[in-house]
Amino acid sequence: MPYLQQIAFVLLAVAATWFFSKKVKEIRRNILLGKNEDYSDQPGARWNNVVLLAFGQKKMFKNPLVAVMHFVVYAGFIIINIEVLEILLDGILGTHRLFSGLLGQGFYSFLINAFEWLALGVLIFCIVFLVRRNILKLKRFVSHDLDGWPRSDANYILLTEIILMSLFLVMNAADTTLQSRGVGHYAEHLTGDFSVSVIIKPLFAAMPDGTIIAIERVAWWLHIAGIFAFLNYLPYSKHLHILLAFPNAYYARLESQGKMRNMPAIQKEVLYAMQPELAPTEAGETPSFGAKDVTDLSWRNLLDAYSCTECGRCTASCPANITGKKLSPRKIMMDTRDRLEEVGRVINTKGSFQADGKTLLHDYISVEELRACTTCNACVEACPVSISPLEIILELRRSLVMEESNAPQEWNSMFSNVENNFAPWKFSPDDRDAWLSV
Repeated sequence: MPYLQQIAFVLLAVAATWFFSKKVKEIRRNILLGKNEDYSDQPGARWNNVVLLAFGQKKMFKNPLVAVMHFVVYAGFIIINIEVLEILLDGILGTHRLFSGLLGQGFYSFLINAFEWLALGVLIFCIVFLVRRNILKLKRFVSHDLDGWPRSDANYILLTEIILMSLFLVMNAADTTLQSRGVGHYAEHLTGDFSVSVIIKPLFAAMPDGTIIAIERVAWWLHIAGIFAFLNYLPYSKHLHILLAFPNAYYARLESQGKMRNMPAIQKEVLYAMQPELAPTEAGETPSFGAKDVTDLSWRNLLDAYSCTECGRCTASCPANITGKKLSPRKIMMDTRDRLEEVGRVINTKGSFQADGKTLLHDYISVEELRACTTCNACVEACPVSISPLEIILELRRSLVMEESNAPQEWNSMFSNVENNFAPWKFSPDDRDAWLSV
């Protein structure tokens, strides 16, 4: 019987790892559909971002109370899963609390006690987050951006974490009860009671040993199976940011947030207009300007899309959105990810991407949304993981203006003035000194 459990466990672990790896490879392929950009500079500053933004969640602490709760859930869930390593080895080797013998009872009990307090913190704060989303209904959580699956996704994750932490505590309570009764292999490594699960132990006082063993085994299996299921759910969820926050922080732009990137192709065209003798004699490939679909964006923009937490801090701080405009930076990122996933599905089906009659611009993100952006960078500043919706907005607007000649009259007047007067205003450059009185 023990061997059957070991075989079942190994098969479950292999299947979970295979499916997760398959999806991760697919996401990596989708991200690399974007244009190449080099982010190999300043490794020291980049690792600093990883430590402060990803591990330390520096930007979250603008709201200290929420930041502490989020940090406990994040750190607790990551740290508690260290005990998953013991479960994995126990499941494969058919042992029980393997690390208790290796680490010594005192240190092992200290670790599990710490894990239990973290589990309790995760459990409590996940309930608080559920209340904030579904009862208090904070404004950024009831936005129409989240209608349908995104809102359900957030609730599913919180409920899953509550269940996993509860199973962890029940498993420990049943285990220590069986230890104290000297039942079978449970008595081989006596750990003593743990500080949180001891509260649950009185529930088992009147139960026979067989029932408690069944409860411990069911909790153990559901706990590890739930973690495997959670692992494979992550790539389909906004909570993929749990993993991608780290590379996203490393590859964050280190330039000033207000700095806009020039387009070399445009600079060359201007140079050729001013100095025709420098223009190439042979016609080259006609350059395209901006981005119309996800493959026109950089791989860094696509990594941003997969890293988005859908927390809505960007939209909550967007002046255009606050004043009632249609623009929502959160929706920009969600639309980019949805379109990228759709392109990925086409590749899965046909082997390579073939035009499906849709584009990110127009089919997912409207002209009205793009024109509402003031390029103020408030969304970039607000994002906890250094995502830049503005870069995507700028690239899509460039395509609108330079590929489709699609701009409002006010913009066209400004463009004409810049072209003729080298300034946005309708004044001759010869009268530059007179501008001081304007």
